[in-house]
Amino acid sequence: MAEVTRKIGLSLGADICWPIAYTEILNELDLAIPWKGDTVRFEVDRLKIDPFDLEEHVPHHLVIDRLTHWYNPRREWIKKAILLDDVYVFNNPWSVQSMEKLTTYCAMIRLGFPIPKTWLIPPKEYETWEGDLRHTLQSYARYFNLEEIGEKVGYPLFMKPYDGGGWRAVSRIQNAKELVRAYEESGTAVMHLQQGVDDFDRFVRCVGLGPQTRCVLYDLEAPLHDRYTMTRGFIDDDEYSLIRDMTLVINGFFAWDFNSCEVIHKDGVWYPIDYANPCPDSQVTSLHYHFPWIILANLRWSIYAATTLRKQLPMGWPRYFQAVEEGMTMRERLDALVPIVHRRFKTEAFEEFCATHLAHLDEVAVEWFRTDACRDAVRQKTASLFPEHEVEEYTGVFFDRIQSWCDEEGAFTT
Repeated sequence: MAEVTRKIGLSLGADICWPIAYTEILNELDLAIPWKGDTVRFEVDRLKIDPFDLEEHVPHHLVIDRLTHWYNPRREWIKKAILLDDVYVFNNPWSVQSMEKLTTYCAMIRLGFPIPKTWLIPPKEYETWEGDLRHTLQSYARYFNLEEIGEKVGYPLFMKPYDGGGWRAVSRIQNAKELVRAYEESGTAVMHLQQGVDDFDRFVRCVGLGPQTRCVLYDLEAPLHDRYTMTRGFIDDDEYSLIRDMTLVINGFFAWDFNSCEVIHKDGVWYPIDYANPCPDSQVTSLHYHFPWIILANLRWSIYAATTLRKQLPMGWPRYFQAVEEGMTMRERLDALVPIVHRRFKTEAFEEFCATHLAHLDEVAVEWFRTDACRDAVRQKTASLFPEHEVEEYTGVFFDRIQSWCDEEGAFTT
């Protein structure tokens, strides 16, 4: 039996707290997993940004990526690593690059998800009118009646960039006058107009990491550090099952390991409104109480994927389209689709792996979340975002919420 090392690379941007927690808990675990005749150990390092030779091989078996959606040099390095060395990456970089919000809406419309009415409109302005663009617009672009489109979409509606961007340039619009004004101010952005689901009673974010999910009641009106609420009992078992399965289908369909799905509830229907978020917030300053869950889920899925040398899989969209039929209810559609997702994630094998090799993970993690090292990681992230006179106060707020998680949820695992 040989001793082998699986190398995990962290591709990081402004991430501070979660890489500390992830690395220190993994080190505390001191894993030696028997796998196919070998003993598997783990090393973690943070990837640097350097020029690279396209033929250069990399030592990593898995990369947890936080840059692909906005930093092109890292995206291209990751593509090379996948193609040359079969590195497994959270998330598939080709999928992240190509799946704009429009693509995700259209795909789920075809699968029968209740997506609110959505239109795409051309940009109001262009950076230049020269060359081919002038000829193209003069030949084919037609004046359109924005107010008529607004009526077809229905008020209230939201104007938002078709490619997303973390609440960038999102406007809530109540009438035609506001719509015209917002469009006049939209510049060169290509925009969606999406019908708003007004007077909803619940807004939920469901985070998916591999086959693992967590639903959180989300408060849009709260300050940023309080939007992920600590409320319990806001959905029943059937609703949780529906939201979980919606999230799994979306993530499996688009080859995303780590993504969050936003759904809102009105009159008995859960509407997915924003679910192309394949770099979910992982910071303690947003997640606070839920921060330990993200760390644990990340550890389980990355250790499993690295140990088993998981490979990137083709998306295989026809399987999903062929599984649903006209007239199916939402529950029937999900019942037909979710087995495809579980085959993709190998959920049963993942759960067996965790039970066999990671049974002590939660206990080790809870011990770490109680430590001064955890508090220091929280403080580092807080200090990067909050004014100096508020750092100690909010470090205490976030750390205390982590302790609440340890008492309320971690206590069941130790």
